[in-house]
Amino acid sequence: MSVQKTNSSTLKLKSGVSHQETISLNAIRQIKESRKKQPSASELIEGILSKNITALSRAITLIESTNNDHLAKANEIIQGCLPHTNNSLRIGITGVPGVGKSTFIEAFGKHLTSLGKKAAVLAVDPSSTISHGSILGDKTRMEELVKDENAFIRPSASGETLGGVARKTRETITLCEAFGFDVILIETVGVGQSETAVHSMVDFFLLLKIAGAGDELQGIKRGIMEMADAVIINKADGDNIKKAQAAKLEFNRALHLFSPKKSGWIPTVSTCSALTREGIDTVWQTILNYFELVKSNHYFEEKRKEQNISWMMETIDEQLKNNFHNQPRITELLNSTKKAVDNNEISPFAAAQILLDNYFKNKE
Repeated sequence: MSVQKTNSSTLKLKSGVSHQETISLNAIRQIKESRKKQPSASELIEGILSKNITALSRAITLIESTNNDHLAKANEIIQGCLPHTNNSLRIGITGVPGVGKSTFIEAFGKHLTSLGKKAAVLAVDPSSTISHGSILGDKTRMEELVKDENAFIRPSASGETLGGVARKTRETITLCEAFGFDVILIETVGVGQSETAVHSMVDFFLLLKIAGAGDELQGIKRGIMEMADAVIINKADGDNIKKAQAAKLEFNRALHLFSPKKSGWIPTVSTCSALTREGIDTVWQTILNYFELVKSNHYFEEKRKEQNISWMMETIDEQLKNNFHNQPRITELLNSTKKAVDNNEISPFAAAQILLDNYFKNKE
């Protein structure tokens, strides 16, 4: 391929194909400049605080990056946003696939914006264990909410994170709070992993169920039920209303078997139809009643402090793991050690110890 200058300040690219393609030099310069010029951390912070949705999206993309070069900039953004946080209500929403989480979140989000609230939805899509890809289709499933100027939907891939929570969900919460969202909804994958991760980052934990699926009692897992602050029987419409009411009674009985919550709150069970939006206002009122209680008895502040300590410890764990895997010597040794384990030449435990000994030796 040859490059030839012309008087019109353009480049003509000649190739073996039958036609010539002319590209403006100015266009090339603009593309190069846009790629080189990235907003600084201070510019992104300023954009977030001034409610610039593009700045928020770019900052979230930055903190979700696995590139080590982005870590310092991401930390600077989080630190700059931190003084402007803790002004939102964080609500976790979980439920098995098919329970209608996306439909419920859209109906609930629209109800919030109709009340003048600004709502952010952090929707976590499951990642394939084979291809590691995600569909990230929540925006297409929430057609109404995505058009609402008072709502923000951010789908993220769950990756390999326990509980189906995106690796950087906590940091994203910080940015959304600094932006000024009143309510932050965090949707978990709900495919059987531990939901402890999302419970540790929200103020209110909502469990969605459906009637007639044969799991009214079987689906009552002690761990998830103990974490739930409210159980909502969704799809209570049409011929399913009676089944939903029966399921409500079963779950009410089950909740009485659990120990009282530290918050002093007694979990509730209610029915709703996300499709017809019947009962959505009741769900919001339940959440408001909860926050009125926990703020009056100071449990709200106590839980937020516990969350901050939890976030710190998990961040340490994550950074140590990332640092371990980003050491060239460890990466090389890891590959050879895997082969030794695969060939039964060494036990997995002894192999792990060799790797750790080498890692800490390099740190001395």
